Amino acid sequence: MSDWTAKRFWKTATADKVDGGYAVHLDGRPVRTPLKTPVVVPTQAMAEAMRAEWDAQDEKIDPLSMPVTRAANTALDKVATQHAEVVDMLAAYGDSDLVCYRAESPERLVAQQAAGWDPLVDWSATELGAPLKLRIGIMHKPQDPKTLAALHGHVADFDAFRLTAFHDLVAITGSLVLGLAITRGRLDSGQAWDLSRIDEQWQIAQWGVDDEAEAQAALKKRDLLRAEAFYRLCA
Repeated sequence: MSDWTAKRFWKTATADKVDGGYAVHLDGRPVRTPLKTPVVVPTQAMAEAMRAEWDAQDEKIDPLSMPVTRAANTALDKVATQHAEVVDMLAAYGDSDLVCYRAESPERLVAQQAAGWDPLVDWSATELGAPLKLRIGIMHKPQDPKTLAALHGHVADFDAFRLTAFHDLVAITGSLVLGLAITRGRLDSGQAWDLSRIDEQWQIAQWGVDDEAEAQAALKKRDLLRAEAFYRLCA
């Protein structure tokens, strides 16, 4: 986004049907990515969200205020060009998924993890065809290759736009299962955020709030909510 024109140069932004999908035009000229790829998106809703972002810009363009446009650019310039590699990277989270690694103690934390994560482990087995084994402690132990293959297949089904959103759903929560649960409506991103933070919230309860860490967490939660919103715009 660094090579965007710094100042607003258009009067009217429109979302229009084009060959292959929908596009935003600025005074009739199509928006392009930083690599000059024409921005053609899969749904009218996504194009309208992008149009609103462009229309909201004042004299100077602020890319950070345009999350939908930025995600679309990423999908076209980065994810579409290396789809298989991104799928492999995200599917690998299933081999060390957050919801599988449990504390040995204290008892209250063990209970909180079980209450929050056991239903998702069960859901992975029944709905995803991917039974996961629980681990005590933080040492990595591989999951069954058949489970990993099933999880990989679910990730590979995403197109570039959905995979772009899914990247953040997984990377921010640290869990492939939580990410898939969001995409399938099993959880919303707020619920997934809370479930991904069971360990952190336990630490806060014991030692108090770290203001810097909380500020960083707030930004991550914002990005998680945005990723779910972008995913929903894909259909």
